[in-house]
Parts: sequence; structure tokens; C-alpha cells
Amino acid sequence: MSTATMPAMTYLPANKEIRDLLGDLLDKEVEVRPGPPFAITDRNPASVAVYVDDSIVVRAVICFDLALSAYAGAALALVPPAAAELAVEERQLSDQLTEPLHEVLNIAAALFNVEGAPHMKLYGMHAVGATPPDVRARSQVLGRRIDLWVDVAGYGTGRLAVVLT
Repeated sequence: MSTATMPAMTYLPANKEIRDLLGDLLDKEVEVRPGPPFAITDRNPASVAVYVDDSIVVRAVICFDLALSAYAGAALALVPPAAAELAVEERQLSDQLTEPLHEVLNIAAALFNVEGAPHMKLYGMHAVGATPPDVRARSQVLGRRIDLWVDVAGYGTGRLAVVLT
């Protein structure tokens, strides 16, 4: 296959790019540090965003564990941290947190859109507890991925995985 016919590689963002995007978007200090591979399980649910290229080919997923889903959604919506903590305790996101989380993950498509890489957009988001098996399987791929602990100042720490499929 010649290089002219090879599909462009999806860009894997750097830790700093993820930190900067989340910090700017949430208007909070955000710290990131490497973590072990994040696996979605019934005991460790996550919200998963699916990103596609212009041909509607799934190229990547971003997973936020329950805690980060709640903290990111609450921080964007200016909801008090106590509401995010309650969502974590109840293991369920309210619409008040799900809608802003969707916006965070929609804007996160910008992480992939660099020169020379295919244009990416959010295809859909599956909130905590609603991840279909095929999407969960995509999140388990080893290889081109980043797994991070993310601390949102004033809210708390959760896990994030960016997985190229």
C-alpha cells in the first residue's frame, strides 16, 4: 500500500494537551498524572464518548470514570461539589451533570484535530451505566492509549482513558 493510499493516523494527544483543554474548559486548575490502564466494569462504570472521522469510522473513544464524569459535568455547569459527590455515592449521573459532561466530551474532539490527522467529531456519548458491549470492548484496546488520573481542583480525582481504535 503506498503512502498516498494509507489512511492518516489518528492523533493521540499528550497529557499536557488534555490537562490544558480540561483546565481551560472547566475554568479550574486541573492536574493529570499517568495511571494504569482503565477498564470499564460493572463495579467501575464510566461515561464513554465515541469519536468518528468524516467517513463515520470509529477512530477513538474517551472514557471518564464515574467520579470524573460527575466532577467534570459539575464544574462546567457550576454545580456545587456536593452534588457531584452525591452522584458518585449514588453511582448515577443526573441530567444536570450528564448534559454538561456531553459538552465537555464534544469539545474534547479538538484534541484529535491536528494538521495531518483525520478530522474527528463526537458521534455519541454513553453515560455511566449505559455503555453498550461493543463500545466497552473498544475501550479495552491496548496499544495507542493514554490512561490518566485527573484532579479537578475543588471537586476531586477521577480516571480518564483516551483509546485509539
